[in-house]
Amino acid sequence: MHERHRGLTQAVAAAYEEAASVSLNRYHAPPIEITLSDNGTETTAELRWLTPDVRTIGAWANTTDTTENGAYCCVIAGIELLRSLFAVRRAETGTGADYYIGPPGSGKNDLEDCLRLEVSGVGGGDSQEVRTRLARKVQQAREGDSSLPALAGVIGFSARLLVVQDVREEA
Repeated sequence: MHERHRGLTQAVAAAYEEAASVSLNRYHAPPIEITLSDNGTETTAELRWLTPDVRTIGAWANTTDTTENGAYCCVIAGIELLRSLFAVRRAETGTGADYYIGPPGSGKNDLEDCLRLEVSGVGGGDSQEVRTRLARKVQQAREGDSSLPALAGVIGFSARLLVVQDVREEA
């Protein structure tokens, strides 16, 4: 991932990938079919990962951290697949987002052509819990201290569902 996403170093991408493999491995064996929902339009994709060994599972024993970091991996990869957008830079606290994303080559000098991306993950919940979490993340992005447009994305590891939604300003 780090080769395509300037906002991820090799070490950060590797950690996110490990966390995603542990999060997915809690519920499934690879490969699986996952539903991708982009503003309500659904497609499917095959999701593959390396089965983590005992040491890796032990290193990621904290479920909260594992789910959060695994979500970064899956949602950033999903945004790349769905919209051809890439992680440009980590977002600052208070912006209502986790990452800035944009088309290839964006964000080198400024963030004018970028969007904010708010990310979350749900471990054992069902599709309704994933969609409920998405609504909270959309609101969080809406309330962020930034004028840049935003997206929110949530991965449901057990539910095999990745949902992405544009954050629209409230009327």
